[in-house]
Amino acid sequence: METIPDQNLDPKDWESMRQLGHQMVDDLIDYWKGIREEKTWKPIPEEVKTFLDSPLPEQGKDAQEVYEEFKQYIFPYNKGNVHPRFFAWIQGTGTPLGSFADLLASGMNPNTAIGEHAAMYVDRQVVNWCKELMNFPSEASGILVSGGSMANITALTVARNSVGEEKIRQKGLKAASAQLLIYCSVETHSCVLKAAEILGLGSEGVRKIQVNDRFQLDSTALRTQIKLDLQTGLLPFCIVGTAGTVNTGAIDPMEELLEISKEYGLWFHVDGAYGALAKLDPIYADALRAIEAADSLAFDLHKWLYVPYEVGCTLIRDAKKHRDSFAIAPNYLLQEQRGLSGGLDSINNFGFELSRGFKALKVWMSLKEHGRAKYAAMIAQNNRHAAYLAELVVQHPNLELMAPLSMSITCFRMVYPGMAEEELRELNREILLRLQEEGIASPSSTSLNGKYTLRVANTNQRTRREDMELLVREVLRLGKQIISTL
Repeated sequence: METIPDQNLDPKDWESMRQLGHQMVDDLIDYWKGIREEKTWKPIPEEVKTFLDSPLPEQGKDAQEVYEEFKQYIFPYNKGNVHPRFFAWIQGTGTPLGSFADLLASGMNPNTAIGEHAAMYVDRQVVNWCKELMNFPSEASGILVSGGSMANITALTVARNSVGEEKIRQKGLKAASAQLLIYCSVETHSCVLKAAEILGLGSEGVRKIQVNDRFQLDSTALRTQIKLDLQTGLLPFCIVGTAGTVNTGAIDPMEELLEISKEYGLWFHVDGAYGALAKLDPIYADALRAIEAADSLAFDLHKWLYVPYEVGCTLIRDAKKHRDSFAIAPNYLLQEQRGLSGGLDSINNFGFELSRGFKALKVWMSLKEHGRAKYAAMIAQNNRHAAYLAELVVQHPNLELMAPLSMSITCFRMVYPGMAEEELRELNREILLRLQEEGIASPSSTSLNGKYTLRVANTNQRTRREDMELLVREVLRLGKQIISTL
């Protein structure tokens, strides 16, 4: 038999790799330190797209050369959500220590799902801290996941599997006595609908309830729909309340939804991917207090804990129902009382993934670095900045607030006398594109009551009041510039 020389993927020169690592850290520090002076976003040149469409290399090259290609073709064309004037969608900025925690976690490279090693205990501690932040009972369970979408489908899986005595996990949906129904508002994130489809309920298994003029779920309409569905032999099982809609930041009437869920014996799930952590802001604490009594909660840590992507959390009040929905013990995952296979219960027993990175470390180090009080202050700061932007909008005759202010989302547009609705749409669309293309700021857009709207969502730890002032000035400047050419 031919003898093949042993090889590995470690560097031939460790000192050169050390120097390259130091250079990477230095470049990141310089990037973060000077980010305010950079453009929020840059268009990607065609030659860069061509380079990033090249075929798989057959042979490797020096690590320094690979890094230089990164600096030339990738680093300059970042999405921009580390910038203080990035306001698109709902995306956090990350922090330096959180980024370095990811480096450490990657270097350790544990599979944080099973076994007796420190990462498992860090993961458990972070989940326990999440329970503390949300005032969930200590005996509740939870799991760290990639983000809100996975957090929601995890919770809804437990809700579905917990319906009555129907043993849906074992027998499938054929065990259900009727069509299972989830209730949510028309403003609820699309991941809830996707979850219902994946869980076998189909899109027709989701009842989307109308909202009021504040974009909150209409609880009267919800009661009416539940009664109607029960009368027609269907099987309501879950209400989803949204703690901060993506469009406007609206908070559904949580106490009313909790009361209705108890009245009809339904699972009460809260999608708090964006807004659950606003519980730490005294202004919003009462509106979100019912979260503490929910059967399950989904929320992101890469939004309002500013932790680098990606990490979210699912909390389940009934730990047994949580484990019963996912636990499985194949021969190759047998647990021992001692040794590497000892330790904590496998995290795989609480979710779908068996391969899990050490995402808990960046949360652990971030919470250790800043503490609960600093995060509460930062969340409140984001909310006050949104309120300040709303004040600036209301004060100017050529700007219009398009939705009631809620948490850190401000929706507005430019208006101009004599312009038809379609002309206003094109005006604001062009303002948005120029803001982005000129690298001034990065809001996103939405449609509210059929009207095109600029949407500023601030979960940004680097934003200052002056950024809101600059945004308003630039919207007006660009708007006047566009109007002058018509």
